[in-house]
Amino acid sequence: MILRISRQHWQALIDELDDARRQRHLLTYRSLIERLQLPTPAMTTLTAALEHLAMLDAQAGQPLRSALVISQGASRLPRPGFFEHATRLGRFNGAPDGTAAAAWHAAEVARVFDFEFRAPLQ
Repeated sequence: MILRISRQHWQALIDELDDARRQRHLLTYRSLIERLQLPTPAMTTLTAALEHLAMLDAQAGQPLRSALVISQGASRLPRPGFFEHATRLGRFNGAPDGTAAAAWHAAEVARVFDFEFRAPLQ
């Protein structure tokens, strides 16, 4: 997926995720799109940005901040594409739904909450 996001939106995404991390709460895809005021196609842009951020975090040996973004549904998990991308990054191995995904996600969120992200990512 090609990343097409303005520097302003990218920095706003990083800031929103950092704020969520500090407050120890999760964001829904919809709320993040609204907060960032992403232009159409907003979900495609957000997905590409979150995947790019996950790649940067993985390369830096950091927890995946994109784990803080979840679906509105009852599962309270990210969409299956998140788990598929985490698998490609070598971070997750399993089905993108079910107890293994939920357990891994909960552990990754805890890692994000406890990690101090220092270096700004471009």
